[in-house]
Amino acid sequence: MELANAWSVLKRKRNDAIEPFDNGTASAAAATTDVSSIDLSLLEAVEKSQTTVEVLDLKTLKKLVLAFERRLRDNIEARLKYPDQPDKFADSEIELHEEMQRLKTLAGGPELYPDLVNLNVIPSILGLLSHDNSDIAVDVVGLLQDLTDEDVLEDNDEPARVLVDALIENNVLELLVQNLTRLSESDPDEMAAVYATLSTLENLIEVKPAVAEMVCERTKLMRWLLGKIKVREFDSNKQYASEILAILLQNSAANQRRLGQMNGVDVVLQAVAMYKSRDPKTADEEEMVENLFDCLCCLLMPLENKERFVRAEGVELMIIIMKQKKLAYGSAIRALDFAMTKYPPACERFVDVLGLKTAFAAFMGKIPMSKKNKKERYQEELEERIISLIASLFGGILRGSRRDRLLSKFVENECEKIDRLMELYIRYSDRVKAETERMNQIKLDDLEVV
Repeated sequence: MELANAWSVLKRKRNDAIEPFDNGTASAAAATTDVSSIDLSLLEAVEKSQTTVEVLDLKTLKKLVLAFERRLRDNIEARLKYPDQPDKFADSEIELHEEMQRLKTLAGGPELYPDLVNLNVIPSILGLLSHDNSDIAVDVVGLLQDLTDEDVLEDNDEPARVLVDALIENNVLELLVQNLTRLSESDPDEMAAVYATLSTLENLIEVKPAVAEMVCERTKLMRWLLGKIKVREFDSNKQYASEILAILLQNSAANQRRLGQMNGVDVVLQAVAMYKSRDPKTADEEEMVENLFDCLCCLLMPLENKERFVRAEGVELMIIIMKQKKLAYGSAIRALDFAMTKYPPACERFVDVLGLKTAFAAFMGKIPMSKKNKKERYQEELEERIISLIASLFGGILRGSRRDRLLSKFVENECEKIDRLMELYIRYSDRVKAETERMNQIKLDDLEVV
């Protein structure tokens, strides 16, 4: 507590130098003070220092690194000398904080990243993720986010790989996740640092896709993400957590199995169950729900997770969502399609819990209207999903009363579903024919060119 007080007092002193009065707390007399009474020379000096542009080259890089290392050494020495007197070393931490902010200018010269690595400063920077003062760790997270930003690394593939490799070799994944677990989202700065941490991890995966499995093997990131999506309240970090989880799962069977073993199927089902009878309130929340269903569909790739899905009453939940006809309607059909593909137990459960009526309503084109599903591509995708689902039913239920119930659907109402089936068959056949002719024409054009 003493350290936090000392840190805030010093920051306030520096802020006071450029903030003559606070509109929210100043007295009426202060608010009406003539501008000429403000120390204009001080403001001009601050403005000049902020607008001074230094050429970013190897010489500047070395100066920045040297200044940072010096401030880091001063802070370490002050903490060792006065371990129980925060006011004695708080000033050195303000100076270290300022040097960390200056290092952010390196994002303007990604071509210098190999030189940054060669100067062996990466271990020193990453070491600060474990600093006793969480504000310093937050600074490091912000720096890493800036250095690895997608826009910064665009067209700089080789320097980006050099930096990312160096970060991974120096345990950036472990240190970021360890720091993530100590951040409190009740504090605005630390809440922003959580978002920056997730952004940095996404950037690392973008440069080096293998990081998606590395971070799950080496850290407890997946457990943290599961804990975040379980929270009922929506915020930007919950949305980002759902997105990162989807990224980790989408191309990794190992991560899909790993999350399944962590009770991940049940947790994701609980998260989507919040929207079984209500729609998301904002576009960001809607995106989060889509991310959660992406996670669920990825989880349903391994056979053992399909079994967990059925055991957790996932089939029943998806049917309920379909019956409620909310925004997640199409996503529920997609999840059922993944669950029932080449998995007869899910098909049998679907018939047993009276899912046929709901499925064939969608098959007949009776789809609830919303802004989302009025889009032609959405309608086509939904149609393809429901056809795939019904095909899975025929492939998974080969005999018995369930098979009879499935077949009986096609003779109801004067065989209207057979008419619908023929309509779809003719439409898709025409598409195949048109595409075949187009491909043949391309081959003919190629031959003529030769």
